[in-house]
Amino acid sequence: MKLTVKDAARLLNVSEKSIYRWIKNGSIPAYQVSDQYRFNRAELLEWATSHRLNVSPEIFQEPEGGDSPLPTLTDALRAGGVHYRVGGTNREEVLRAVVDIMNLPDEVDREFLYQVLLAREMLGSTAIGDGIAIPHVRNPVVLHLSRPLVALCFLENPIEFGAMDQRPVTTLFTLVSPTVRAHLHLLSRLGFVLRNGFFRRAVLDQISREGLLDALVLAEAEIPSSAAPIASNVRR
Repeated sequence: MKLTVKDAARLLNVSEKSIYRWIKNGSIPAYQVSDQYRFNRAELLEWATSHRLNVSPEIFQEPEGGDSPLPTLTDALRAGGVHYRVGGTNREEVLRAVVDIMNLPDEVDREFLYQVLLAREMLGSTAIGDGIAIPHVRNPVVLHLSRPLVALCFLENPIEFGAMDQRPVTTLFTLVSPTVRAHLHLLSRLGFVLRNGFFRRAVLDQISREGLLDALVLAEAEIPSSAAPIASNVRR
């Protein structure tokens, strides 16, 4: 879905002047179509999450159709697993280690997945601050997965990831999915739960797998339903 400047301003809870200012300084992902600018919802959500903007809850609503049920973030994390003391001394080594330990079907080309994850980082860091990054594939439909996966990896060594707060990364939520719809759905939910103080603290403290999943269930239960009007604001 391509959003207009007016749409972007509404979703980010800012003025259209702010959007144009960000376009001018090149900080916000935008596409020029003829004499107008357009935005991709997933990219806008990524950008807002990395800049810690207090966005409109409307951005978390599922914009695409489809009758198949979408997974919860908890289900995706159970499928992808929680992994501790993941090795690596730089971003490339860490991403390689993450791909190696992910619970992927045999038909998935791990080398290809590694390369596209790395290519996504070259476009701009997926670090969102507080030592957390969300590596993901820019075009999820090429992965041939049967279900989405989120692998939570706690790193053995803090890694420089190009974060805006300049803090090294210690925690990765690596997201892979079979469809754009599932990708956006899970990215939205992850962006929401990481604003939940209880869940964020559980992540930063690197508590047990069981404790993390319990905290995630509680945080995910607070996500507004896309099937009903949303009135409350997303918490920082």
